Amino acid sequence: MKSLGKKPAGLRLERMKSSPLWTDKGFRNLHPIAPGLRDPNVQMPSLRDFLCGGDRRVPSGPLPAHNPLDDWRKLPGSGLRATWLGHSTVLLEIDGLRVLTDPVWGPRASPSRLAGPKRFQPVPVPLRQMPPIDLVLVSHDHYDHLDYPTIRELAKRDVPFVTSLGVGAHLEAFGVAPQRITELDWWESYRHPTADLTVTATPSQHFSGRGLKDRNATLWSSLAIRTPRHSVFFSGDTGLTDEFAVIRDRLGAFDLVMLEVGAYHPAWGDIHLGPDNALKALDLLGGGAFLPVHWGTFNLAMHAWDQPAETLLSLSAQRNVQLLMPRLGEAVEPSHADKATPWWREVDTVAIAPAVAETDAAPSPPKSMPWPLD
Repeated sequence: MKSLGKKPAGLRLERMKSSPLWTDKGFRNLHPIAPGLRDPNVQMPSLRDFLCGGDRRVPSGPLPAHNPLDDWRKLPGSGLRATWLGHSTVLLEIDGLRVLTDPVWGPRASPSRLAGPKRFQPVPVPLRQMPPIDLVLVSHDHYDHLDYPTIRELAKRDVPFVTSLGVGAHLEAFGVAPQRITELDWWESYRHPTADLTVTATPSQHFSGRGLKDRNATLWSSLAIRTPRHSVFFSGDTGLTDEFAVIRDRLGAFDLVMLEVGAYHPAWGDIHLGPDNALKALDLLGGGAFLPVHWGTFNLAMHAWDQPAETLLSLSAQRNVQLLMPRLGEAVEPSHADKATPWWREVDTVAIAPAVAETDAAPSPPKSMPWPLD
C-alpha cells in the first residue's frame, strides 16, 4: 500500500543513527514520563471504545466555514496572519511568505480511503485552488499529519519541504523530489533560500509510525518559524514537557503559538496535551497569541467533538490568555484579532453530510488567481 510510505535506508538511515535521540529501538523522547501526565487509574481505550464509546464525538451538522480566497489576495497589514484549515493544517502568512503546516486534505486520517476516521467536512478551500506556497512543514509521520494524497498533489509544485529525521523517506515515496526535502534533528535549522526565514526543529513528547512494525522509526518534532519581525511556534503532536521552557530560553518569545488541544485522554497525557496542559505549555513558552489546533476535524478520541473548545474557552476566561478561535477558513492576525467567540455552538441538528472529494469542497473561483506578488 503506497500510503504506508517507505522505510529510511542508506545515508538517510546513517544520519538518523547519529542522532542523540536514536536507540537500537528507534527514536526516543528526551525525558521519561513526568508524574501526573498519565492517570494510572484509567485504562487505555480499547478498539470497542473507539468504535462505540463516547457521546457526541461527531458534530450533528456542518461546522461554520469561510472560504478565505478573497482574504488571501490582500496582504496582512501586520505581516502575520494564520488561517486554520482543519486539524493541524494552518496556512501561515509571515512577512510575505506562505508556510503550510501538516497539510491534510484527504477524506480520512488513515492509510485507506475506505476505512478509518473520516473528516467531519471538507477543507474550506480545495487543494488545487490554494495560492502559491513557499514552504511546507511536516512535524511527524502519523496519518492525520502526513497524508498521502495531499503530498502527492503538493509534490507537483516547486515547493520545499521541511520535516523531522527519517520522514523524508515517506515524502520521496509520495513523489517529492529529494532536493526539495530537508530533514532536521532537534535544534537543527533550515533557512529559506530566497527569504530571511528560519525554521528550527524543537523537542516534543510523542512517537511515530505508519504501520505495525515501524514505531518510532522516524523522528517527531515541534517547529519554530522565525523572520526578523515575527516568530511562530507549532507544536505538532506532543505531551507536556519541560522542554517548552528550554525552547523559550533558547529562541525567545513567540507572537503566535499553535498548540494541539484535541484527541486527548487521561491515559495519553504524555503524548497529547489537551486543553489544560496546552495552557501550561503556553505559559512555559512565555505566552503569545494562542491558536488551538488538532481538533474539530477527525473523531480520534472518546471526548465530545467540541469539548476541547469549550474547555479552552472556560479556562482562558480565568487567565490572561489571548485565545484565537477562528472558524474554519477564517484568516486572523494575532496583533488585532477579535475576542474568541463560541462559534461551534452554531452547529445545527441537521445530519452531517459525508466527506466529499476536494473538487466539491468549496465554490470554484476563477481559474486565473490574481494573487499578490510576494
